[in-house]
Amino acid sequence: MLARLALTAALALLAVRCDGAPPAPVPPSPAAQPAITSGCQSADRLEPGTHRLAHDGLSRRFLLALPNGDGPHPLILDLHGLNSTAARQNAYSRLAEHGTRRGYIVATPQAADGRMGWTLPRTAGPDDTGFLTALLAHLERRLCVRADRQFAAGMSYGAAMATGLICALDGRLSAVAAVAGINIARPCKPPAPTTIIAFHGTDDRIVPYDGGHPFRDATGDLRKLADLIVLDPVGRATAGWADLLGCTGPATTTPAPRVRLHDWTCPGATLRLYTVADGGHTWPGAMPVPRLGHTTRDLDATRLILDAFDRAPSR
Repeated sequence: MLARLALTAALALLAVRCDGAPPAPVPPSPAAQPAITSGCQSADRLEPGTHRLAHDGLSRRFLLALPNGDGPHPLILDLHGLNSTAARQNAYSRLAEHGTRRGYIVATPQAADGRMGWTLPRTAGPDDTGFLTALLAHLERRLCVRADRQFAAGMSYGAAMATGLICALDGRLSAVAAVAGINIARPCKPPAPTTIIAFHGTDDRIVPYDGGHPFRDATGDLRKLADLIVLDPVGRATAGWADLLGCTGPATTTPAPRVRLHDWTCPGATLRLYTVADGGHTWPGAMPVPRLGHTTRDLDATRLILDAFDRAPSR
């Protein structure tokens, strides 16, 4: 019964309305000084592994992966999908592994105990926006963090949470990445200039590329719940972000077999959508999960996300 109630709440949240090789990163000017945090002087720095953080009366869990060196380091929040976990997200996205090699701190938080997914901004449930804000502050106090280079990435419902944070964190994030979920929550108003990189498969049966009802193969009670929800098409969702961010374009290219890239240029940011023909509800380049559909091996979303984060303007 509790699982059904949690699923009902999660599905209801799905209806939320949130009013070629890339170029090499451009090094900062020698005169530019990165904005750093108090954790650079901390004598009690966090270690890699599993941690707990108390917030709003709850004990919240997050996984932490650290790069070599003293810092300051940029920081990524890696957000799991509906009915997933931080550990699964770590293994699936590989951002903790590959991000730390590029010098990023990677924190992979867990939704609240007993919850299947995140509470998106301006919806009911545990205050996940507050939790993630507190988590960033905690990491800034206990690690040497670049205050001006913070990012969020997510899969599916985690993608919706990542894009929701663009406005909910008042422009704090330099860039976000949305895999299989850019169309779950509508673009927020007014967004600060924020780089967005998105990936979506045309044969996604859970969060359909062409919009409409999610969970296309569901039956029974889940089918009845999913029929109450209507998602925007991915094209409309990205066009909405392009309009709000004042972007021009898009230019369209084919960076890999059966992959189409729409690339907008925006003031102080970029917007990119990789459309994978016949791709499922999957992370391009990750380990295959057959029940989620086809996973392309012609594109490595993890590398492309990190490339986009590397070159995103600092705050």
